[in-house]
Amino acid sequence: MTKGRHRQIAGLAAVLLVCMAAPAQAADQAPPPACKAPTELIRLSQPLTHTAQRLANAEPLTIVAIGSSSTAGAGASTPEASYPSRLAVELARRFPGLPITVINRGVNGEEARDMLERFPEDVIGAKPDLVLWQVGTNAVLRDDPLAPTSPIILDGARQIKDIGADVVMVDLQFVPRMIAKPEADTMVKLISAAAKEANVDLFQRFATMRHWHEVERLSFAAFTTPDNLHMNDWGYDCFARLIGAAIAEAATRDVASAQAASAQPATP
Repeated sequence: MTKGRHRQIAGLAAVLLVCMAAPAQAADQAPPPACKAPTELIRLSQPLTHTAQRLANAEPLTIVAIGSSSTAGAGASTPEASYPSRLAVELARRFPGLPITVINRGVNGEEARDMLERFPEDVIGAKPDLVLWQVGTNAVLRDDPLAPTSPIILDGARQIKDIGADVVMVDLQFVPRMIAKPEADTMVKLISAAAKEANVDLFQRFATMRHWHEVERLSFAAFTTPDNLHMNDWGYDCFARLIGAAIAEAATRDVASAQAASAQPATP
């Protein structure tokens, strides 16, 4: 066999190997799951009137995300993969050209009382238009008494409302280490009741993630890190996209009223 013929056969064999490997490689790189949840789970119960006014007038919008490790971004591959960072990207996509800033004020391991102590500087000091307050996780993990959490949430929500900002509470994550705790459902109900009493919005993260697992049939590994507590990059991104959609809907639900309110002359 000539050298030229040998090279030709070797080349054909190499092409064949690549073609045979391609399907296996594609199977290893399966597309990520679809990010979705029912409207009734992610829709905020009331419009974000202050946020709506800022967006309607194309004014700078400042959002503060305060919470513990799942706000700080534990489990994310980079700080840019945390949910506040992904939320900034999502809102920029939905409101192109508008100046929107999302400030991450998450601190690992904190409970509601710890966050409340940081409110004067980390929340109120930032002069936010909208505050996303993720709370309750660490009290459940540590088996703390849950009753003191409700008045703390009420106090914090009222402090935020007193400066004219909108408030969205964010409840627990639905993950193995959390649902193993008997008080997890009780804390979810407590946060819901406190948000209702304070007349602020609630994003139902626990129910949304339960939907991912029980209805969409996603394994916990699809949205949770190996510690069975924190979300992975896909989980944070999907959460950010869904809460971003909820914010956008609530802030544009009554745009006409927001524009009319901003046009009213100041009361002497």
